[in-house]
Amino acid sequence: MFGVYRVFVLLVFVSQLCNGFYLPGSYMHTYSDGDSIFAKVNSLTSIETELPFSYYSLPYCKPLEGIKKSAENLGELLMGDQIDNSAYRFRMRTNESLYLCTTSPLNEHEVKLLKQRTRELYQVNMILDNLPALRFAKQNGVTIQWTGYPVGYSPPNSNDDYIINHLKFKVLVHEYEGNVMEVIGTGEEGMGVISEADKKKALGYEIVGFEVVPCSVKYDPVKMTKLHMYDPVPSVNCPLELDKAQIIKEHERITFTYEVEFVKSETRWPSRWDAYLKMEGARVHWFSILNSLMVIFFLAGIVFVIFLRTVRRDLTKYEELDKEAQAQMNEELSGWKLVVGDVFREPEMSKLLCIMVGDGVRITGMAVVTIVFAALGFMSPASRGMLLTGMIILYLFLGIAAGYAGVRLWRTVKGTSEGWRSLSWSIACFFPGIAFVILTVLNFLLWSSNSTGAIPISLYFELLALWFCISVPLTLFGGFLGTRAEAIQFPVRTNQIPREIPERKYPSWLLVLGAGTLPFGTLFIELFFIFSSIWLGRFYYVFGFLLIVLLLLVVVCAEVSVVLTYMHLCVEDWRWWWKAFYASGSVALYVFAYSINYLVFDLQSLSGPVSAMLYIGYSLLMAIAIMLATGTIGFLTSFYFVHYLFSSVKID
Repeated sequence: MFGVYRVFVLLVFVSQLCNGFYLPGSYMHTYSDGDSIFAKVNSLTSIETELPFSYYSLPYCKPLEGIKKSAENLGELLMGDQIDNSAYRFRMRTNESLYLCTTSPLNEHEVKLLKQRTRELYQVNMILDNLPALRFAKQNGVTIQWTGYPVGYSPPNSNDDYIINHLKFKVLVHEYEGNVMEVIGTGEEGMGVISEADKKKALGYEIVGFEVVPCSVKYDPVKMTKLHMYDPVPSVNCPLELDKAQIIKEHERITFTYEVEFVKSETRWPSRWDAYLKMEGARVHWFSILNSLMVIFFLAGIVFVIFLRTVRRDLTKYEELDKEAQAQMNEELSGWKLVVGDVFREPEMSKLLCIMVGDGVRITGMAVVTIVFAALGFMSPASRGMLLTGMIILYLFLGIAAGYAGVRLWRTVKGTSEGWRSLSWSIACFFPGIAFVILTVLNFLLWSSNSTGAIPISLYFELLALWFCISVPLTLFGGFLGTRAEAIQFPVRTNQIPREIPERKYPSWLLVLGAGTLPFGTLFIELFFIFSSIWLGRFYYVFGFLLIVLLLLVVVCAEVSVVLTYMHLCVEDWRWWWKAFYASGSVALYVFAYSINYLVFDLQSLSGPVSAMLYIGYSLLMAIAIMLATGTIGFLTSFYFVHYLFSSVKID
């Protein structure tokens, strides 16, 4: 009876929570009139260099209580985010114009740094209530939305640079009615529930928008140094004349001021990110993507239908013959039926194949689960770093699947479990080892540039601890499960002497490389938006479409690999193992080539060898991960196809 009562109480509690469950974003804050709200600042970023730097690496005003770093998750640290508090203070629904500080005379180093950051188009990324500052700019007569504001600007036909030292903020607020709704948050503020007890506290205003207009204004430093932080100053209009703007040069003292205006908005808190996700530069061309998907579905369907009819006809014709006719047919005809004694012969470098398949299973599982959760709204842009953190956690725990798949394939190929421990260790260290080498080289480049994108040495040890304390043991455990699983029995015996493979007019690797074009066709449109999100600072939010593309990619990789395997068997080439892997895995070559094309034609502003090496290094790492995932999909599908095909043939 007591157990039934507990279940009843749990159901009542869950039903109450279901009144207003909101997945994306952080825990909702409500503010009363006059409440103090402090903005935060993230790393300075630029699409020209891709090297983030700390906000306080430039001579900006520091808060009175000192600089305090916000708690950051693993994903934020790896992405180079460094979120600090700032001196910018707002009071709810209080419009005011305030003085911040006046710097000491700029020295040569500060002037050089400010000019360099200005000319490299660095942006200041400010955050208020977890919303990035939004800026509107006109470009070729079109209004474009950007997040952040520039450090400064350089007028055309001029060698002078001017710093942004006055900010005009507009904070959009929505009056919270205080209805009976509980909100569960998943963002940086942690889990929280607004209950009936907090209802009075919840009455107030929600921040639903944060806009900024940057200005450069020249002040009289002698007059301004008499003021204290947050003293009122007259409101100013952004000057258009350069002689009224604050130039960057030695011995200049820069005064920072800001003004804020609160405006009521009809936008509700759950919809406040819509303004960012509908940015002009990041709008997804839905009809173009849908058209491409329909064409690819149509082509894949034709290939699949033709292929099924061909295989079925061969099997039916072969099985309807008696033994003498089969023997005569084997002498007269060539094809896949003649390699029955060699088709399951152990491939070259079988251990490497097992390692790559094991890691491919892990990467594929990580990608599918991450995109599914992102499509459901668990990893919204409001939760910075959550996507990368989730991927790393999934990769660690999917070591069980990697060890199991690799060791079971090893047992199938070798016929014994001997050496499974060494294989499991290799699986646990193969892709992480490649990633570790690439990231270490890139990290030295970031360290040499004093960038906040460099991974701290403490985080290095944390990643190594996660690798060897979680990933490796779980992979070994998965390998142990693989030794206990039922072995896959080959349906035919393998001859002792390998069959000679007939010469071909053209090398088989040409066909393998060409096979990657069809899977690439499912990706190339989405790749543009993914690359724009990574390198141009745009928000990527169409995870539902990405999930469709991923599922389509899995189907096409499987079909392409099976068709290519069947073609090789038909010309009596029984060495299909690696060809099946690279038939679909070769899509990675096209992805890497596309990334180089994107660098040359779409990232023309990217400057410096360090930035180019960072881009190429990360693109190479992504291409290797795609090769392992797509190659594994193609190989496993081909393996089960070949197993099914030769299980259906009558063997003497």
